[in-house]
Amino acid sequence: MPTSTPAPAEAPPQAVPPRHFEALYAGSDDPWHFDGSWYEARKRRLLLAALPHERYARAFEPGCATGLLTAELAPRCGELLATDGAERALEVAGRRLERHAHVALRRMWVPDEWPEGAFDLIVLSEFVYYLAPADIDRLALRVRASLAPGGVVAACHWRRPIAGCALAGDAAHLRLEAGMDLRRVVDATDADFRLGVWAAGMDSVACREGRSD
Repeated sequence: MPTSTPAPAEAPPQAVPPRHFEALYAGSDDPWHFDGSWYEARKRRLLLAALPHERYARAFEPGCATGLLTAELAPRCGELLATDGAERALEVAGRRLERHAHVALRRMWVPDEWPEGAFDLIVLSEFVYYLAPADIDRLALRVRASLAPGGVVAACHWRRPIAGCALAGDAAHLRLEAGMDLRRVVDATDADFRLGVWAAGMDSVACREGRSD
């Protein structure tokens, strides 16, 4: 009696490899055309406006790319660590951030690599969907473990299809949220991007100012 051959196991979804980003920066210092884009400028301003505290003592921004958001975030931080896996991106960011002595740039691939210490702000902007689903789960645990009491997480994701990514922006956003298990304080959905802010236990901005009555 013939036996059926089991179907080969489907390989787990993979992260977009580092060589993809290295190739992008080999062709341009601004491969996503951030500079001069009103879409990008508006998105950064919405993210910054959504942060519930005016100042943060120690912040972490992995996937900083060329440092446009980093430069706008810097005035609100006592210390800011910005990282990226692409060396060329960090070179461009370094020139942009020369006058910000309290901003440190470091080459790092998250979630495999992660800085020490606690942060009261972690910003995850436009890179989580490049990770494999299992890596998003590990990222969420890393974020949760390194968040200071009362700390804040902000994340922004492009919602349209991205070639080569295992998850689209909405799915990556929701998976990150589920893994962090933090209280959501802002959830804004635009036609093009989704913005979320979560907190490890804090009153609303209005309550902190005594405006709850």
